[in-house]
Amino acid sequence: MTAKKALITGVTGQDGAYLSKLLVDKGYEVHGLLRRSASADVIDARLKWLGIANKVIYHDGNLVDLSCLIRIVEDVAPDEVYNLAAQSFVKSSWQQPLLTGSVTGLGAANVLEAVRIARPQARFYQASSSEMYGLIQEPIQSETTPFYPRSPYAVAKLYAHWMTVNYRESFGLHASSGILFNHESPLRGIEFVTRKITDGVARIKLGLQKNIMLGNLDAKRDWGHAKDYVQAMWLMLQQERPDDYVVATGRTTSVRTFCELAFAHVGLTAEDHISVDPRFMRPAEVDVLHGNSEKAQKALGWSPETSLEQLVAEMVEADLVRLKRHEHL
Repeated sequence: MTAKKALITGVTGQDGAYLSKLLVDKGYEVHGLLRRSASADVIDARLKWLGIANKVIYHDGNLVDLSCLIRIVEDVAPDEVYNLAAQSFVKSSWQQPLLTGSVTGLGAANVLEAVRIARPQARFYQASSSEMYGLIQEPIQSETTPFYPRSPYAVAKLYAHWMTVNYRESFGLHASSGILFNHESPLRGIEFVTRKITDGVARIKLGLQKNIMLGNLDAKRDWGHAKDYVQAMWLMLQQERPDDYVVATGRTTSVRTFCELAFAHVGLTAEDHISVDPRFMRPAEVDVLHGNSEKAQKALGWSPETSLEQLVAEMVEADLVRLKRHEHL
């Protein structure tokens, strides 16, 4: 029996690495789109952390280049395409709104178009975001909650989301979107607040620094583990009919509480080591996100397996290990 083939954009990111591991373990032939950059020497660090860097077949390409996407889709002939690539750091999207729109928004349309032209029978997954809800219109957000994006990143993600719906309805593609709420892991980028916290806690515990500078401590998010959420991505593409699903834990927690959990894990008190810096405040804040994943639980049989406390502990421990080994991620 021939192995299924999957093509993943954003394969070197947090979600791309965990999804690659999941698919490799399921016997897939995994192909990844690789964007060449100045960090080429460490670009596969997350895949190496999971022990699968040599089990992914890489293809040079970029979401803004439709011609290369068509060529890669033709060459790979994937059964499943997961579009996880984006300019995904919300704060940077205000400084780079056009780049964010080109990569995060139009880039998704390019992947959809490549699939439509070169491999219309493939099943397509779009990584949508809870940031699309922005200034929340309902206290708990589901698939029917109106969107109100509050950053260039969220606006770009909303364009990509509706293009996925449009290609599904216009061309009959098996195209699904996962509206994923915040999901973290030891593989999260250091620029994200959760990893900034756990890395900082580890440094403070080891005597390498004294404080962490943060922005809005009262912002609340629905945090889950990335390895749980990629399972939901895969399940979406195993369904007979494509659809859109919220993926969330249903528990919302403040940045302040996340800090308290992280510091408590190493026997320290958060308030002794945290300072607020206005530079880290967003121009337009998303105060709270709280997801309702009932549809995914019923239709996909999915549910989160990792608690917030387990997630925080895993992240802090991983950062302690990396710092002791002088490793970077």
